[in-house]
Amino acid sequence: MHSSPEAFAHRVAELIDRLARLTRELQFVHGLNPAQWEALRFLARANRYSRSPGALAEFLGTTKGTASQTLIALENKGYIARARSDTDRRAMHLELTPEGQALLAQDPILTIEQAAGRLSGEVGNPLVQGLSRLLHDLQHKNGIKEFGVCGDCTLLCVKGQAAAPDESSQCGLTGDSLSTEDVARLCVNFQRHDA
Repeated sequence: MHSSPEAFAHRVAELIDRLARLTRELQFVHGLNPAQWEALRFLARANRYSRSPGALAEFLGTTKGTASQTLIALENKGYIARARSDTDRRAMHLELTPEGQALLAQDPILTIEQAAGRLSGEVGNPLVQGLSRLLHDLQHKNGIKEFGVCGDCTLLCVKGQAAAPDESSQCGLTGDSLSTEDVARLCVNFQRHDA
């Protein structure tokens, strides 16, 4: 294997770069580009607080203008719809259309997901833990917003107390009730538990 920490680190970086290039290449299908696929995936997984142009821009790590161009392309193709927020008429709310949801069944990332699914738990579990830690550390070091699910967030409360997700969960930031489905969705307001 790799005899030194430096050789190991170099190989990890090399493999991640290679996988990133392959992942990107796979996503030029069905008339979409990688940013458009990522936007569709994000909207499918995001909670009600996060389905906005600004949250998408943060998630993609891009400007609001670039995210807006991605959204315009997806809207023109019939994959997303925009609507004004019921609570704040200045805010824009994004939703996948039935066509957008159907297209996600052909998501090229499923190829990678299927390959990863063939890894044993002995290999897969440490891989997920290691990659998650690496992503968190890189985001933290570079000041990049971290997204996560409400179920892993310090703001998740039950009757004002930090708790495990269940039917009586609520967001500690907004005070809104959260369904079991909400708790499993990505959130722009995510705050990680201290690692």
